Amino acid sequence: MEYVYAALILNESGEEINEENLTNVLDAAGVDVEQSRVKALVAALEDVDIDEAVEDAAAVPAATGGAGGAPAAGGDDAADDDDEAEEEEAEEADDDDDDEDDEAAGEGLGELFG
Repeated sequence: MEYVYAALILNESGEEINEENLTNVLDAAGVDVEQSRVKALVAALEDVDIDEAVEDAAAVPAATGGAGGAPAAGGDDAADDDDEAEEEEAEEADDDDDDEDDEAAGEGLGELFG
């Protein structure tokens, strides 16, 4: 995680995210730097707009409703059951896609951090 945080620090300070800068930040933080992880992270972030990715990640809780599915006061139980059934069907459909996504994700940042 410290490697990603170092990249975020560099991005926030307007510095280029390269191997030397990333290594310097990690060294300053007292991290035992593994150059292979530094190289992999720099390569993975090469075409990523970090500011956009952070904005997208921050927007996700708001887009999902935030409260975790608590029913509205005076809600119709039948309507709630229908909504839950639709959500379950959507989740099952997403689960099929997730298997393919998990395989593809193994080639990215997940491999860096075990």
